[in-house]
Amino acid sequence: MLDVEELRNEFPAFARSLIYLDGPAGTQTPRRVIEAVSEAMGSSMSNVGGDFTSSHISSDLVNRARQAGADLTGGTPEEIVFGANMTSLTFALSRALAEEWRRGDRIVLSALDHDANITPWVLAARSRGVEVAYAELKDDSSLDLDHLDSLLDERTRLVAVTGCSNAFGTLVDVARVAASAARVGALSYVDAVHLAPHRYIDIEAIGCDFLVCSAYKFFGPHLGILWGRRSHLARFPAFKVRPAPDLGPARWETGTPPLELLAGFVAAVDYLASLGWGGDRRGALESAFREIREQEAQLGERFLAGLPRGVNVIGSPTMEGRVSTFALDIAGVPAPEASKRLAEMGIATWAGHYYAIEPMRRLGFLEQGGLVRIGFLHVNTATEVDAVLNGLAEIAIAA
Repeated sequence: MLDVEELRNEFPAFARSLIYLDGPAGTQTPRRVIEAVSEAMGSSMSNVGGDFTSSHISSDLVNRARQAGADLTGGTPEEIVFGANMTSLTFALSRALAEEWRRGDRIVLSALDHDANITPWVLAARSRGVEVAYAELKDDSSLDLDHLDSLLDERTRLVAVTGCSNAFGTLVDVARVAASAARVGALSYVDAVHLAPHRYIDIEAIGCDFLVCSAYKFFGPHLGILWGRRSHLARFPAFKVRPAPDLGPARWETGTPPLELLAGFVAAVDYLASLGWGGDRRGALESAFREIREQEAQLGERFLAGLPRGVNVIGSPTMEGRVSTFALDIAGVPAPEASKRLAEMGIATWAGHYYAIEPMRRLGFLEQGGLVRIGFLHVNTATEVDAVLNGLAEIAIAA
């Protein structure tokens, strides 16, 4: 098992008397990531492509970041694109893919998704006169994959789904979705933002065409990472300035590379790899995520077993088919009020819809102010689980 107390010493934020259960909105940062960002800014911020030493340093950093992205996803460095965040990357790609869409085509989205994997596609479809269909939810907040399959036909050009719900922690069988899309000749796009902190990513096993995530959700800086099949990155039109590269993943990246953030990203991947073992970073990541999964499952099981009366989890009441992210409905207490009460107890959580507008609307929670979201990561402790359970019990009893 992971030595959680030792790991927590790597995080300066944990010196504060605050229990961080807001990880689904962004994790805290280990010291090695902070130092990597600082060192990059101090050693060389020269642009890439020059014939001088500091530029060589920057070019090497970009290459190391692409390799880290390849190790994280299972792709190759030539398939890794960096951007400001997942949302920006999705808007850019939606515009590019839509160039091939024609009136009468259809795209299929998921009613489980964060709005960053919905609105970019909806706007692109609107501009091209393309139909948008939604795969609906089951009552347990899981995605209805049979319904998704029923929406696919020869008119389908794209299927965009999440790998894991940022609201409910529900996992999606993205390999099945990608296979279904491929059978009708459609592209598949996976939002792995909430999957990446909790599960090992293997894009060859998934079989998708594109996958995107955000480093600040797995202990890194604010940076978006896109994996795309090399043939797609070469074929689709990248909206770029004329001097930008015409070949390779850099053709998709606007402006000067965020060098300090790339350094932090490499350090974040190295942090994750340090939790495992193996002959190389990819192998270490695979074993690390086995440890992460086990640690978070224990925290999640403890949390679910101790839920007080009047506090209901939306979705699976067990750790099967989910990660350790929980959306709670507290009888008689609006979510914003409950989250504020927890904050007064020194517990950081979120309340609202967390940009998961479609699932909240469909399940009837949008109009009532959403739900309280609690997320456990491998650096949380059993003591913190008990603290939030006691806090929830106090709030529920007062109601």
